[in-house]
Amino acid sequence: MSIWWSLHLRREAASVPLARRLFLGTMETAGVDPDVSYELSVALTEACANAVEHGGGAAGRGSEAYRVTAFLDGETCRIEVADAGPGFAGTPAAPATSVRPDAESGRGLRLIEELSDHVHFGRSGRGGAVVSFDKILKWKDSPSLLLA
Repeated sequence: MSIWWSLHLRREAASVPLARRLFLGTMETAGVDPDVSYELSVALTEACANAVEHGGGAAGRGSEAYRVTAFLDGETCRIEVADAGPGFAGTPAAPATSVRPDAESGRGLRLIEELSDHVHFGRSGRGGAVVSFDKILKWKDSPSLLLA
């Protein structure tokens, strides 16, 4: 099975649960194991929250929106969240994710790393930040996807 969708969302707090609910609905319909869906939805929530909080760019760069894209292809799900923000602290290839467990903020990127099989932090073609992460899927016994 192959499913692909993309959302362009305003950088508002209300967009985060919307993206998560749409993602979970897609995973449920496709027949993905609920535990895997939950882990990916938490990672998605963290990535979207970061885009809302940090994803603004310079004036005139369309900084009021961010993009979420999800791909289910065979046994893998890849999620990508891109914004118009300044990028990540740390090296160009990866952010600094060594944050104390009791810190008030900054744990989201580390959580994405822990809940995913592979993570890439980079820059979008428009100069903003992009985080993409993959996870190998497990399936429920009988998918609920109905084919017409």
